[in-house]
This record gives sequence, C-alpha cells and structure tokens, in this order.
Amino acid sequence: MALYTDTVMDHFMHPRNVGEIKDPSGVGEVGNAKCGDIMKMYLDIENDVIKDVKFETFGCGSAIASSSMATEMIKGKTVEEALAITNKDVVDALGGLPAHKLHCSVLAEEAIKSAVKDYYDRNGIPYDHSQFPDCESCEGCRMV
Repeated sequence: MALYTDTVMDHFMHPRNVGEIKDPSGVGEVGNAKCGDIMKMYLDIENDVIKDVKFETFGCGSAIASSSMATEMIKGKTVEEALAITNKDVVDALGGLPAHKLHCSVLAEEAIKSAVKDYYDRNGIPYDHSQFPDCESCEGCRMV
C-alpha cells in the first residue's frame, strides 16, 4: 500500500488557495514545535460567509496537503460551519494520512480556528472562549 493517497499527492503537488489575502477579515498562524510545520491562514468573510481563503504553509507534503484541503472545505461555508471542521474531517477528505503525519491535520483545524478567532476579535464579535483553547490549556499537540 502506498504511504500517501492520490488525493494527498494531488493537494501536495497542486495545492489550492495558496497565497495571501490583502486586508483579510482574519488571519491565523499556528505551528508545531516538534516538526517545525507552520501554517498561516487568511480569511475574507462577508455576511458570515467565507468568500475567500488562502494559506501559506512551511512544512512537509502532508502539511501542505492538509492546508490545501482545509481551505477547499471551508470556502463558501459560514463561519460556524468552518468551525465545525475537525482534523478527522480533513484526514477523511484526503483519504487518510499515515499515523505519524496526523498532526498536520490538527494544524489545519487549529489554523481555521485561529483565523476565525482573529476575525471575531477584530470585529468585537462575542464568542465562546472554550472553542478556542490556548496552548497552555490544550492537550492537542501532546495527543498526536
């Protein structure tokens, strides 16, 4: 069996939504100190709908593929729908990732949440803080 699915390879070799949005509605940047992957996600939100999304990722093929897939999954969705996307959803959409690369999908989920939180903060929109755990209280990185 191949280490990576055709979908992973396609999103790695031909990533969608790469780049930066000028004057974004929200920006999220997350990283994993163990592997060195860094993801930055930009959102353009209008009337609670993600009109455009871009990413910049420094990392392995799985990190790039996870970023690309996550952006495809949230484009055109409401902010609430985007927040419901989990790392498992990203992995499933990619057709799977090797166990030692699952942290890449976690970063994609965290990048979405970080960008949405930034959007809320910029616009004074109240939110449930428990939806956006900080690194000190999050077990996510230690669970992968």
